[in-house]
Amino acid sequence: MNALPRRLFVAASAASLLVLGGCAAMNSLSTNVSSFGEWPAERKPGSYAFERLPSQQARPQEAQLLESAASAALAKAGFAPAAAGTEPDVLVQVAARDTRTETSPWDDPLWWHGGFGYWRHGPWIAPRWSLSATYTSPRYEREVAVLIRDRASGKPLFEARASSEGLSRSDARLLGAMYEAALMDFPRLGVNPRRVVVQLAP
Repeated sequence: MNALPRRLFVAASAASLLVLGGCAAMNSLSTNVSSFGEWPAERKPGSYAFERLPSQQARPQEAQLLESAASAALAKAGFAPAAAGTEPDVLVQVAARDTRTETSPWDDPLWWHGGFGYWRHGPWIAPRWSLSATYTSPRYEREVAVLIRDRASGKPLFEARASSEGLSRSDARLLGAMYEAALMDFPRLGVNPRRVVVQLAP
C-alpha cells in the first residue's frame, strides 16, 4: 500500500470512529448522581405506591408523566406496584425540574455559559462567538429526584438525585434515563456526586 492510499485508509478509519462515537453519545446520557439514606441491609425491595405532594395533585398530568418515567427504573431496582386494594411497603415521591439558560457570544469567558475557554465537560475546539450580537443558544440543566419512605413509619429510607445538561428540555425518554441513573446503585450509596452513564431508550 503506497503513501496516498494509506493516508486515505487512515482518514476513513478515523472518520468511521468519529461517527460511531457520535452515535454512541447520542444513544447515551451522562448524569451526576448523588444518593443518601439508611436502607436496612436485610430489607428487600417490595411493593410501592406513588405519593403526590399537594402541588403535584394540582397538576395531575405532569405528576403522571414523572411517575410513568420513574416506573421502569423502580422495576429495575426490584420494586413492583402495589396490587389494587393492598397497602404498599413503601411510598415513593418523584420530582423533576428544568432550568433554562440563554448563552450568547458575549458572555463572560471565565464562566461556563459562553465565550472562550473551557466547557464544563472539556475544552472547545474553537472560540464560541459570532458577528451577530443577537445570537443566543438555550441550554437546559435537568434534575430528577426520588424519595422512598417506609409506609408504616413514614421514615425516609433512600433518596437519590440525578442531573444532566443539554440543548433540550426533559421529555419522557430523558426523564426515564435520569430516573434509571438515580436508582442504578440502589440500595448502595457511593461517592457524591458520581458520574453515571445510561443508555437512552430507542
